[in-house]
Amino acid sequence: MGRKVTTRKTAEQRRAEAAKLQQTIAEQVDALRTTKKWADFLTFATKFHTYSLNNLMLIMAQRPEASAVAGFRKWQELGRQVRKGEKSIKILGFAEKKLTEEEAAQAEGNIRRNAKGEPVRVYFPTLSVFDIEQTDKTDENAPDPTSARAFVTPLEGEDEQGISEAVAAWLEEQGWTYARESIPGGINGYAMTDGSRRVVVDADLSPAQAAKTSLHEAAHVILHSEDAPGEYVTHRGLKECEAESVAYVVAGILGLDTSAYTVGYVATWTANDAEAVRTSAANVLRAAHTLADALTETAETAA
Repeated sequence: MGRKVTTRKTAEQRRAEAAKLQQTIAEQVDALRTTKKWADFLTFATKFHTYSLNNLMLIMAQRPEASAVAGFRKWQELGRQVRKGEKSIKILGFAEKKLTEEEAAQAEGNIRRNAKGEPVRVYFPTLSVFDIEQTDKTDENAPDPTSARAFVTPLEGEDEQGISEAVAAWLEEQGWTYARESIPGGINGYAMTDGSRRVVVDADLSPAQAAKTSLHEAAHVILHSEDAPGEYVTHRGLKECEAESVAYVVAGILGLDTSAYTVGYVATWTANDAEAVRTSAANVLRAAHTLADALTETAETAA
């Protein structure tokens, strides 16, 4: 049997605490609506294109660590410059060419009528965009799109409860491998649900942050490892909200407060929609109970 976290709380006490912790996430996310920092982010976010599901999948396939993307000239407008030699991310654009009725009658391909009833040929040209990590600031006062997580404070300190070790042992019991490796692009961890059954947590994280991230990835394993292909991409915000909420709840039960990180993270992925957090409560609590029960043992059992 692998390493577990010793607790004096009964299963009933853990469940009551889990429900209370889950509710506090929604309350704190809701409170962010009144903060100027979040309003500033939303104002900035409107300057970016709204990407389709297809383009989101293209971006993730080419640069999965991307956090904010825009075209070459858009970055210049936003006070940033794409570095020389950077490889672009290819996405599909949208364009229309107006036709005469005669041209439309003879044309082949994607022909339709616009809002004015005029015949147009639709094109999907290939466009080039770049991630913010491929740019440098040219205007020191330019806002940073990653400020969406400006109120996401990385956790510092130790993992005194041994959470990471307990999660690693549990994952291995479930047939998953757990590793601490350096991950580029500012990603704290990931769970490979493509059949390789592998969880990786960034080697450079503090022990407390690694513990929280380990719980987050374990939550993905419980909740999302059996999802159909493409399900995560389609509902990425909800999936991340659920996994982070589980991590917050279980960490709280085990004595690790992750609110400095979790509340902002959940707000980012749910567009600050507290109701979205509440509607995921059933999944969150189910997974939190499963994980908390698997990782803990009573003091009597440990003795």
